[in-house]
Amino acid sequence: MKKVILSIAILASGVATYAIPTPETPINTINIIMNDGFTEVAVDKLPEAVTNAVKTDFETATISKAYVNSSEQYKLELTTNGASSTVYVDKDGNWVKVSDIK
Repeated sequence: MKKVILSIAILASGVATYAIPTPETPINTINIIMNDGFTEVAVDKLPEAVTNAVKTDFETATISKAYVNSSEQYKLELTTNGASSTVYVDKDGNWVKVSDIK
């Protein structure tokens, strides 16, 4: 009899833990938009030095979007085999580090 009562108590406590509803936590989404000083420019309006630099160093890449800032530095979004990356180049075709952007 003790075993039956003990078995029922253990079974009831196990079922009771699954019956407790878990509170739903709301998901808050924060969108951050940064103005980095670049404005979009047509890809066909890029200087020849910029397009040659991309063809030389990123042979299989295509320029999907291009942006320019007041210092004539270009932000290029390249697509290679379905993967996208962002690179920076000046008007003379020299690669620019992100920390050197003016």
